[in-house]
Amino acid sequence: MKTVRKIINDPVYGFITIDHPLLLAIISHRYYQRLRNIHQMAFAHLVYPGAVHTRLLHSLGAYHLMCIALQELKGKGVVITDEEELGAKIAILLHDVGHGPFSHALEHELIPGVHHEKLSLAIMEELNEEFNNKLETALAIFTDQHPKKFLHQLVSGQLDVDRMDYLNRDSFFTGVAEGVIGYDRIIKMLSVLNGSLVVEEKAIYSIEKFLLSRRLMYWQVYLHKTVVASEKMLVMIIRRAKELIRNGVQVTAATKALEHFLHRGAVPGMEDKRQLLQDFCNMDDHDMMATIKNWCSHPDKVLSRLSTDLVERRIMHIKLQSHPFEESFLLQKRKEVAATLKVDEEEAAYFVFWGEASNRLYNPKNENITIQYKDGSLKDISAVDNALINSNTSTAVKKYYICSLRIS
Repeated sequence: MKTVRKIINDPVYGFITIDHPLLLAIISHRYYQRLRNIHQMAFAHLVYPGAVHTRLLHSLGAYHLMCIALQELKGKGVVITDEEELGAKIAILLHDVGHGPFSHALEHELIPGVHHEKLSLAIMEELNEEFNNKLETALAIFTDQHPKKFLHQLVSGQLDVDRMDYLNRDSFFTGVAEGVIGYDRIIKMLSVLNGSLVVEEKAIYSIEKFLLSRRLMYWQVYLHKTVVASEKMLVMIIRRAKELIRNGVQVTAATKALEHFLHRGAVPGMEDKRQLLQDFCNMDDHDMMATIKNWCSHPDKVLSRLSTDLVERRIMHIKLQSHPFEESFLLQKRKEVAATLKVDEEEAAYFVFWGEASNRLYNPKNENITIQYKDGSLKDISAVDNALINSNTSTAVKKYYICSLRIS
């Protein structure tokens, strides 16, 4: 293949180098370029105005960290072939290509029951066909079918470059210092033992800081009450639109791609897979916001009110607490809103709803972060002496919320 070398100026890491024609072809592909128009943090910019960075920026950042990690491991004598190195870089570039409009906020609304990773895999398989099966190694790494497990762990694991980048990047763009991590030190301390990633003991405190930063970012940013409320409003808008469509009411989207997904009653069969991907990859945040702006003047009171409030940033009031709300309180709140808006209680459910949010500091049952000591012994990060991260911190922390319409 012809030698290629392109550089991209990233605000977080500086220059990122693209050094292979297949990488450049993938980055130039419309499926990948679509990520320019999908916010990395959905509606977090309504709270942190600087958080307008995109999925494309994040994937390039994760790619950059993958490049550094692979070079570090090769420098320590870990055998990584050119094909495996390229495969790992492609896998991380495309790990989030299956995200739809506003990322996680609408993940199960447009295509019920389908996780973004499944869509990422389907898109990677489509690209593999288009690029004459040159993504086979990347697919094996992405699906954890490659014999060198550590390559998959770098893409998706407790200590992957995906998490390292989004914590560092989201902290940068929100201005929330609690998310800053020592990613460079962690990468320097990575090693491979028996085919799996381990971390040298000198990185223990950096690992603990990484896990604590992730916890703090979840509660301070990703699960910030206003972020949660705005994203749930978006969910309610889509659910109302779909309900109206089922009832025969005309609801038109701004683009044909989004129109198709609003009218889909269920996940289509395999024979429709290619058309599904075509439609999906024609959607981004612009389709959604243009549609919602149009719906501000829809004759349905519920759809128009929700859409107008979201566009004009009149976010619902949200209350969070550590224990469940009394059912009588929830139902009474719904009755009050129904009376105020002069709608029935079924429609009021779009303006008063509740749920729970949870986050886990560390989950050793999922995949361990293994510390390697100088004497060759191994310990899980939760079992090291005087550890901040221990078995007690693996329990998920839950918060219960109620969102309700602001009535002035």
